[in-house]
Amino acid sequence: MRVLAVVPARGGSVGVPLKNLEKVGGVPLVARAVDACLRAELVDDVVVSTDHERIAEVAEGAGARVVRRPAELSGPAASSESAVLHALSEIAGEAPEIVVLVQCTSAFLDPRDLDAAVAKVLDGEADSVFSGTETYEFVWTGAGHGVNHDPAVRPRRQDREPDFRETGAFYVMRTEGLRERGHRFFGKVAVQPVPARHAVEIDTPEDLEIARALAPFVDEPLPIDVDAVVTDFDGVHTDDRAFVDSDGREMVAVSRSDGMGIALLRRAGVKVLVLSTERNPVVAARAAKLGVPVVQGLGAKDVALREWLAAEGLAPERVAYVGNDVNDLSCMAIVGWPVAVPDAHPRVRAAARVVLSAPGGAGAVRELSDRVLAARPAASLETASAAAPAPVTASRHLGQPRPVRIGRSLVGPGQPVYVIGEIGINHNGDVDIARKLIDVAADAGCQAVKFQKRTPEICVPLEQRDQIRQTPWGEMTYMEYKIRTEFGADEYAHIAKYCDERGIDWFASPWDVPSVDFLEDMDVVAHKVASASVTDHELLRALAATRKPVILSTGMSTLEEIDAAVEILGTERLVMMHATSTYPLPPEEANLRMITTLQQRYGVPVGYSGHERGLQISLAAVTLGAVTVERHITLDRAMWGSDHAASLEPTGLDHLVRDIRIIETALGDGVKRVYPGEEAPRARLRRVTA
Repeated sequence: MRVLAVVPARGGSVGVPLKNLEKVGGVPLVARAVDACLRAELVDDVVVSTDHERIAEVAEGAGARVVRRPAELSGPAASSESAVLHALSEIAGEAPEIVVLVQCTSAFLDPRDLDAAVAKVLDGEADSVFSGTETYEFVWTGAGHGVNHDPAVRPRRQDREPDFRETGAFYVMRTEGLRERGHRFFGKVAVQPVPARHAVEIDTPEDLEIARALAPFVDEPLPIDVDAVVTDFDGVHTDDRAFVDSDGREMVAVSRSDGMGIALLRRAGVKVLVLSTERNPVVAARAAKLGVPVVQGLGAKDVALREWLAAEGLAPERVAYVGNDVNDLSCMAIVGWPVAVPDAHPRVRAAARVVLSAPGGAGAVRELSDRVLAARPAASLETASAAAPAPVTASRHLGQPRPVRIGRSLVGPGQPVYVIGEIGINHNGDVDIARKLIDVAADAGCQAVKFQKRTPEICVPLEQRDQIRQTPWGEMTYMEYKIRTEFGADEYAHIAKYCDERGIDWFASPWDVPSVDFLEDMDVVAHKVASASVTDHELLRALAATRKPVILSTGMSTLEEIDAAVEILGTERLVMMHATSTYPLPPEEANLRMITTLQQRYGVPVGYSGHERGLQISLAAVTLGAVTVERHITLDRAMWGSDHAASLEPTGLDHLVRDIRIIETALGDGVKRVYPGEEAPRARLRRVTA
């Protein structure tokens, strides 16, 4: 274990009693902290340090280990460091290299910020990192003295360097340094910037109310993993209005998209129920149309809900209930996923774990359905979408994609571009050539090399097997040639050992299911889906089952084909590669703006896999946001083999990596400032006029 997160959560609190159990977005603060740590790619384990039985129970339910804190470390004067050091002394095994102190009082922890802070310590940039939010505020003492400014000089915001306010959300430290100093700040200290909307600390009841109000706007729309969905009718399936004709008959407006959402849920095996306090033929007619049961005329909706859950054998914590008014509160208190529409009563919004963005009668049920389906296994999604395929809805479209951990590196926005030297089949079946190509990639500064793995008996079409081919080893059939150039376990064991010695990741594109099993036995850090395999759903299901990161190339594919592939693979560990499968690639077919299209459509990190001659297109891809670049590499483009001509030779690869790193530096952070080199010409040339 390299990285341990410790969450101090004592039972006592002066400002808000049992604060760590208070709910924001329907989830206790301690469970929110644990969940953020578990979703961080670089955090290996999570421990909650507490003296309170109920906090321990909630923490364990959220997936953390619990360390019981002694009374002498649980009082209001006890430091957070003492809780962390005690937790380190209590856990079994070797001490972690890095420890992360995470505070429950920060309700809006972003796993990506945790990962970025941990990476700074892992990479040697800092010994201690704290979360801070950028501020341009002028700070004063009570005596009227400027703390961070000269009161006589009032520079404009754009002319000032930002300060950072410590948010208290998290602190990342080298364990050895913490033990030596007994304090969270030591050695080289760095800040991990976090957005202002995440920098809400809960110390008072007013802070808690602010956090609850912000939760619907700040929390990311993650999948909702439940077995059943129960809905109110008025205000959820409708906009809470009714149209009455001259005979007193009521009519309401509903959303067709809600109907499709219910149909998809039912096909995926999710149970659905409608509860309504009123007895109205409109409700019965709509439920019949949807094909779901309805219970009407209820005095106590919670009693009916409990009876239905018992009859269906459903665990309440695996049920979502969506409502809009105070008569829904009793039902929301029963289930694990209380959900509200955006225009719900304030008390309902405060009790909700999720507040939807679509109003009642305008797609609220469909939005909930999409998020429930996003958590379902791939097999059930295939069944649900067979009759009505729909575009993939990714969970992170509203913000930057979360980085994906691949081997030694994080791949995603804000991280160094992950450069892959594709060896593919350019080794020509020779391990010595493969070693030389690994050297070329490592010397150039690539983070990974990639191979291709096939089972020739599966991948070679019958009509091609007996075709005669001229090769460097003489005349042979195409099948004999493919077998001759395919590496086996001994060769890949040697490759794995050599890559480890050179400090570079390796993985491969499997072209068939047995090759997936082969690569899993080799314990690769990730899998690559070649563009030719986007529609091989059997292969994609095998890759999804590995739970390893997957890099999906999208050459020669339609968006509908990519949608289907992403439905199977999921988006949690997915990196996509824009590619055009023309060899060599002409500039007019590069279509680099697809990098942005793919990121916006799927909400995942997107890179570029290039087959062009030269470097310009690959470098342009980096400026457009490509988080990884893959290029074929060769010792000599004149070597025998189909991919060598469209590959980079060692010098070209050196220049590519060098120029990518220059571009990364040149892109900057988008914050306008006056640089030191501008001061002299600014003083000499600038005129200021009224």
